[in-house]
Amino acid sequence: MTSVAALAPYLGGALVLGGVAAAASRRRELMVRWCAWALGMPLVVGAFWLGRPGTAVIAAAVGVIGVLEYGGMLGLRWPDRAMLATAVVAVVGAAWLAPGQVPRTIAVGALAMAAVPLLSGDSDHGLRQLGTGLLGLAWLGLPAALVPLGATGLALFVAVSVADIAAYFAGRKLGGPPLSPLSPAKRWSGTVAGAAAGLGTLALLSVATWQMAVAVAVGGPAGDLLESMIKRGAGTKDAAGWLPGSGGLLDRIDSLLIALAVLLVLS
Repeated sequence: MTSVAALAPYLGGALVLGGVAAAASRRRELMVRWCAWALGMPLVVGAFWLGRPGTAVIAAAVGVIGVLEYGGMLGLRWPDRAMLATAVVAVVGAAWLAPGQVPRTIAVGALAMAAVPLLSGDSDHGLRQLGTGLLGLAWLGLPAALVPLGATGLALFVAVSVADIAAYFAGRKLGGPPLSPLSPAKRWSGTVAGAAAGLGTLALLSVATWQMAVAVAVGGPAGDLLESMIKRGAGTKDAAGWLPGSGGLLDRIDSLLIALAVLLVLS
């Protein structure tokens, strides 16, 4: 099992190398994105350093921000957003304080999500609102998995991020057939190169298990495609516009969320 202290030098080195690469590219988008990461990384690492309480706080914050972005994309009404945010925070809280009650908490959250359109008597859009809410609970409740994973979850995040960056540059350089109609700009060449970079990162961080490898190589790209599908259905390019160089938070953690889901299933 790795630790946050063991990861810190690697994270600092990656941040420096990323800054050099962004400056060398002379692309404003990449430099702005690096600046955002330089500000956010100490906050994230500090939260993980505090152990389960800190990780639970950051996971709950990520979940709530994700709900706001997701609800905005898909037009969820504010009662649905409020209920979804409450359910997501409850799942994170259960993962921290009562891990054995996580499945029950998810079930209660799903019932609460169903109650909103039922009690409002929404005969026109109730089914859509319910389906959107349940998908949101399944997707945006996944940061709760970071609480028991601790530093391993942080290492997974690093590996998935490295894989995303490598896939972006390799896909643009190598070209080839597109990965999926959901995201025509992404190429198989980039996906393979990204998986290799992600697996190398896992080995470097001493967390290379077959479950982590599948989570990075399969779950990461799948998470990216899932968000692309949601954004296409919503008719939007980005989940939001508040995060410099990245659109919204979901645009940065989409790969991580499904990687966490894959890791949970395999573990």
